[in-house]
Amino acid sequence: MLKAVKKVVVIGGGTGSFVLLSGLKKYPVELTAIVPVTDDGGSTGRLRDEFGFLPVGDMRQCLAGLATDSGLFRKLLTYRFEKGKGIKGHSMGNLLLTALEDILGSEPAAVEQASKLFRLKGRVLPISRQLVQLAAEYSSGKTIVSEHRIEEHRLAKDERIVRLFTRPEGAINPEAAKVIGEAEAVIFAPGDLFNSLIASLIITGVKSAIRRSRAKLIYVVNLMTLNSQTNYMTAADHVREIEKYAGKKMDWIVVNNQAIPDKILAAYAKQVEYPVIDDFGRSSKVVRRPLLAPAPYEKPKSDQLKRSLLRHDPDKLARAVCDLIG
Repeated sequence: MLKAVKKVVVIGGGTGSFVLLSGLKKYPVELTAIVPVTDDGGSTGRLRDEFGFLPVGDMRQCLAGLATDSGLFRKLLTYRFEKGKGIKGHSMGNLLLTALEDILGSEPAAVEQASKLFRLKGRVLPISRQLVQLAAEYSSGKTIVSEHRIEEHRLAKDERIVRLFTRPEGAINPEAAKVIGEAEAVIFAPGDLFNSLIASLIITGVKSAIRRSRAKLIYVVNLMTLNSQTNYMTAADHVREIEKYAGKKMDWIVVNNQAIPDKILAAYAKQVEYPVIDDFGRSSKVVRRPLLAPAPYEKPKSDQLKRSLLRHDPDKLARAVCDLIG
């Protein structure tokens, strides 16, 4: 357990970062969440196209995870309109951040004010201040540009993402470089391997910032494969990809060893997605814990993805991580 305040950086986006931050904020840690800037789908994509601002979806998730009030404020940030011409599908948190950015003139100022409004236990930073598009090159020879289109693509058997890059190239946010350099631990949150984690690592300057940092590197392995990105990839394959783009080896790897209920497995199997196979053997770097939230995590609505059925438990995950960095 932690005996002193630690400077901790969480890299990632979406539900994985939300869950991890929700648990970590209860510990004596100085938290900074660093999010990718390549999201261009759904509500975030619509606002990005209309206003030309950096995408706000991953920032909203992290703000919700770090909010000291986990009740009404969190519900407000994550609320999604289900009706209303023009507003249906939008997240209230996305609209709030976009409005703040429009009023204040910059994303850093918008996030700073949102942090005060929601009394965050930590900071949220974009990995870059530039608007870029994600692009993936596949073993089949094709190249897909746009994170949303990468997410929608379904891998053929034996097809792999062999290179991820941005158009144009983006430079690291100096504030993000600073906190990575000062961190005692950098945690790669569970989530989309390429669209969330590696999408941040490919920004120019990130690899060098991580390599210079004395922080311990920790990766929380995903629970399931993702048909658009990681089909047939084992846990060790995930780690190899992150290390390739980060330019540095992991110090610790956190793996769930709790059995997933058959009903949940069946729901994923319909989408050709399966538990990530733990093939680490007896590596001293690997920490195995029962980490599942009670299943189902939430009752999904008819139009929600089946991924709502399974998540890490925030408290169990934070405890496992803090045992390592303590």
